[in-house]
Amino acid sequence: MHMISVAMATYNGEVYLRKQLDSILHQSLPVDEIIICDDQSSDGTVDIIQEYIKQYPHIHLYQNEQNLGYKRNFKKALSLCSKEYIFLCDQDDIWDSDKVKEMVAIMNN
Repeated sequence: MHMISVAMATYNGEVYLRKQLDSILHQSLPVDEIIICDDQSSDGTVDIIQEYIKQYPHIHLYQNEQNLGYKRNFKKALSLCSKEYIFLCDQDDIWDSDKVKEMVAIMNN
């Protein structure tokens, strides 16, 4: 059995976030944890994530005390992942339902 983490960096991504999270949560091969590092969003990004956390306890939100910028925010998210496979995820990506399954199969070859 594969253990899968998703590392997501967010910053003012409320426009795309629901579709993105839904696409991760409905994968044919489920993910075990979603690590989200928010880089001081000023829109509704954090509120949306907190809504999802209530229903999906494997989503974890870390709010940066100061803006780290894109690269350091992703680095932080990666450092917090604990599973065997880690998928990077931009806040505006919409994943095909078999993305995780197909990528894990490729990595195992």
